[in-house]
Amino acid sequence: MNIYIVIPAHNEEDCIALMLKSLVNQTLLPKKVVVVNDNSTDNTQLIIDGFSSKNNWLESISIQSSKEHIPGSKVINAFYKGFETLDKNYDIICKFDADIILPKNYLESLVALFNTDSKVGIAGGLAYINKGNQWVYETIASKNHVRGPFKAYRKECFKDIGGLKASIGWDSMDVMLAQYYGWVVKTDKLLKVKHLKPTGKTYHKSSKYLQGEALYKMRSGLPLTILSALKSAISKRSFLYFKNTVLGYIKSKNKNIEPLVTVEQGEFIRKLRWEGVRKKIKI
Repeated sequence: MNIYIVIPAHNEEDCIALMLKSLVNQTLLPKKVVVVNDNSTDNTQLIIDGFSSKNNWLESISIQSSKEHIPGSKVINAFYKGFETLDKNYDIICKFDADIILPKNYLESLVALFNTDSKVGIAGGLAYINKGNQWVYETIASKNHVRGPFKAYRKECFKDIGGLKASIGWDSMDVMLAQYYGWVVKTDKLLKVKHLKPTGKTYHKSSKYLQGEALYKMRSGLPLTILSALKSAISKRSFLYFKNTVLGYIKSKNKNIEPLVTVEQGEFIRKLRWEGVRKKIKI
């Protein structure tokens, strides 16, 4: 299988050498990698150049965009700038972040996951963060969910779901749309990916309403939005998060923002999420 990888990077001088080193040391090397230097003002490009000069499968491009780390849109727009430079001869397309360290068998294990079933459309490992000098599971998602920092898509699945949405929540929307089209999402729980920057650490303050906007865009509905916001707020111990998420949903509805999924896809997503709620209640 031909593996192509796009890595958006914005001011990642503290992390990107570790990330690229983990790629270079893979037991199965990718066919092509493009690092998208997104408006970096530090030594990110110099570090990328050091790796690309020694590995002919790795290249980079530079783009200019917002300096603010707005979740969803910034990273996906950068991803597509890199994706557009690639040919179409890939079997697996990956969107990796610059602040992760992959286990050395990550790509080889990805191929094994895709080969287990021709209907596996999205695959990946699990995210671990450093707490008290120990790498512990980053408990913001189910262990059956493939996280945004290290996603891999079968070519046909990527096409079916219409690619990635430039919005916060894109990495939940993609797995639900994949299931809508009959694809399977699979994780290898032995693949421990080190996530150097915990999720949300660098988000700009202007993003506070975007989670609610994302739920509106995927036609979640107000009851599910409230439940989702409540669950996350309890985890974060933040009533303000709950308030901002619900307000973000209501503001989006009042502005009549265009959803990112069709009516039929929205119905499927709500059914899928309600099934998940019922399973948790039974537990």
